[in-house]
Amino acid sequence: MKYRRLIPIIYILFLMLPIYWLLAMSFKTTNEILGGFSLFPQRWTFENYYTILTDPTWYWGYINSILYVSLNASISLIVALPAAYAFSRYRFLGDKHLFFWLLTNRMAPVAVFALPFFQLYSAVGLFDTHLAVALAHCLFNIPLAVWILEGFMSSVPKELDETAYVDGYSFPKFFVMIFFPAIKSGIGVAAFFCFMFSWVELLLAKTLTAVEAKPIAATMTRTASSAGYELGLLAAAGILTIIPGAIVIYFVRNYIAKGFALGRV
Repeated sequence: MKYRRLIPIIYILFLMLPIYWLLAMSFKTTNEILGGFSLFPQRWTFENYYTILTDPTWYWGYINSILYVSLNASISLIVALPAAYAFSRYRFLGDKHLFFWLLTNRMAPVAVFALPFFQLYSAVGLFDTHLAVALAHCLFNIPLAVWILEGFMSSVPKELDETAYVDGYSFPKFFVMIFFPAIKSGIGVAAFFCFMFSWVELLLAKTLTAVEAKPIAATMTRTASSAGYELGLLAAAGILTIIPGAIVIYFVRNYIAKGFALGRV
């Protein structure tokens, strides 16, 4: 029995090891990292974090990423909510085929759409804007959000809608005041996955931006120079990149657990 309790502890420590190693590297200089193996920094330095927090090129990378990711999550949910409601409540010609087609967009490689998006946004003047990346990510996140929300909405009895209409609720009032709270777990799960997929996606974000909306993942390539990589700076940037995702996971952790229970995550 004692050994069974050790198994999850060892597994968690194994998962946390890369994060700890990255954290330890962020407080080292590049010379110390390359100089030898050590579990702890021999000489602690905050220079890497200071550089990121004071250099506009670095901290604007984080701001740009948060802006277009938040914009994408908002657009995806606004579009996915009515679409998922239609799929869960109504039956129409080709509804199952359309639903499957939406999911196939999520299966397509991102590289397939990089060049078309680049040419389109360059032509209409959206290149190097937060909106360009947010809209590009909608191609993948809206189908995912529709799929997740449809599962949560289908679990809500249709009698709830009919009772609300009998009581005199208009559809917008019913959706906001009654139906929305009933599926708030699904909205939390959908928002989480939209945020995470958009946050970690690099190819489109890097292809569709240059200076004004350049994401942090693209900015991290600046650590390469003729002398090699600034490993300490790169590690510090990696730690700061993990923080937004960890914050989002903390706030939606209960919703994600419910999503697993319903079989839609």
